[in-house]
Amino acid sequence: MSTRIYSLARGMASANGTETIEATIMSTTLTDNLPDALRSVRTRPLFVMRLDVRKVQVVGATPGAFRRIGVVPGGSFEGERLSGEVLDGGSDWQTVRDDGATTLNVRLVLKTNDDALICMSYEGVRHGSPEVLEKIEKGEVVDPASYYFRTNPLFETAATKYGWINRIVAVGIGHRRADGPIYSIFEVL
Repeated sequence: MSTRIYSLARGMASANGTETIEATIMSTTLTDNLPDALRSVRTRPLFVMRLDVRKVQVVGATPGAFRRIGVVPGGSFEGERLSGEVLDGGSDWQTVRDDGATTLNVRLVLKTNDDALICMSYEGVRHGSPEVLEKIEKGEVVDPASYYFRTNPLFETAATKYGWINRIVAVGIGHRRADGPIYSIFEVL
């Protein structure tokens, strides 16, 4: 989107007595004057997480969408600032849309190696060509670069040591394997 700035200047009277107006048009975009901090997204690694999943429970075609639910009995996560296990009881409510994309709505509880509990929730989108998605559904190995799988985690904890995680936004890049997904999670700076 661009903004046009009009500069009008009165001209000289013409021979027929009318006045001419000269217009100068300067074009600028919203990004031209952005400070450097707003020109790109900076991240740093938070952790890598692997989830175990049970067989997906297929609810089927509901009035709103095709719904299925993945139960998460556990998993693990490792990072420089926090590592631990994913506790049993998480779930991944999936909506398979008409365009073939799957949206995720996930709730998990993380337990750090020093016994702090952290709630993690995220939504996400996974999509790709019909051929790649069919292979994923069958549990076949596919190249993670052959499809799009992104998430936006948020966290909550009462643990003072990890209080900083209550105030960050994260992004995740996922890959679906036969035994469950693996994610690289990054803190947005």
